[in-house]
Amino acid sequence: MLDSDVESAFAHWGPRFITQGMDSNDFSRVGASVTDWKNWLTTWTKNGDMHAGLATQAQRTGHGLTAGNAWLQAALNYHFAKFVWVLDMDRNREATQLAIDALANAHRFLDPTAVRLEIPFEGTKLVGNLRFPLGVLTPPLVILLPGLDSTKEEFFHWENNFLTRGLATFSMDGPGQGEVGFSLPLRYDYDVATSAVLDFLATRTDINSERMGIAGVSMGGYYAARSAACDQRIKAVVTVGGPYENGSRFDARPEISRSAFIAYSRSESHLEAKRLAERMSLEGLLGDLEQPMLIIFGKKDRLVPFEHAIRIASEVKNSELVMYEEGNHVCNNLPYLYKPLAGDWLADQLRI
Repeated sequence: MLDSDVESAFAHWGPRFITQGMDSNDFSRVGASVTDWKNWLTTWTKNGDMHAGLATQAQRTGHGLTAGNAWLQAALNYHFAKFVWVLDMDRNREATQLAIDALANAHRFLDPTAVRLEIPFEGTKLVGNLRFPLGVLTPPLVILLPGLDSTKEEFFHWENNFLTRGLATFSMDGPGQGEVGFSLPLRYDYDVATSAVLDFLATRTDINSERMGIAGVSMGGYYAARSAACDQRIKAVVTVGGPYENGSRFDARPEISRSAFIAYSRSESHLEAKRLAERMSLEGLLGDLEQPMLIIFGKKDRLVPFEHAIRIASEVKNSELVMYEEGNHVCNNLPYLYKPLAGDWLADQLRI
């Protein structure tokens, strides 16, 4: 029998595993073997190790494509092993590093043009992966923002959605996210970090820094909207499943999600975390936002009420709201609808 936390993880995020590229057979087989939340990280990490072993074996025999795909599966298993698992932050950090290393190996074989960027920020660094579309000189670029529990290691296929449309991508870990979260806690004013990224990217000659957009998923949707409102260099915005504010629903979040928020914000208590969540609001910011915004939302979202999307659309002058009646959180049960829509829309907006 599943304990309540394992049940909650599958109920709220299950389709996301498949949408982001995990093998569906692994999801069914390994998922069925996890009945206790305490064993979640160990079980998925072991499956990641299995894929890493397959990758190493393929490397020895000179089969690079097989190795790259196996490393990508390893990265996804390591990532989902710890995405909201914060019972032991040392083990969370170990799994984070395994995911980082596995994705770097996947890039070596699947996209050797991928570049890891470390951007100075407040005495430490922001980190992200820059990838380029084939055959496009100085392409427009999309900054991809994770949410509370996602990281750049989850975004390989999400990046491909834009790369195949001629856009470069930069998937970043910002404050409270992935490896950056170990030096910088989650913060309400994430726009400070994205502006630092824009400053850094503007110095590069291999992208068109005059044509940069941003796309965020879940809490990353809030970050994307806030970033665009605060920095006009962002020319177009996509938010998928993003909240208008985070305070009113904080107590209603799944327990494992609240625990992750507390851990990633380094709050000392539930109350301190809730007060931070209450500061995470777009109120008063969207009225002056001139850039076009696409708002994608699922009406059956269990984490963020769909009314948040309606409110964002009502306050943004140049907005387009696409509400999928059957969509869940981030519409991960409808990837064949929301991913092409986001890719085509941003390609149209950023086309020279």
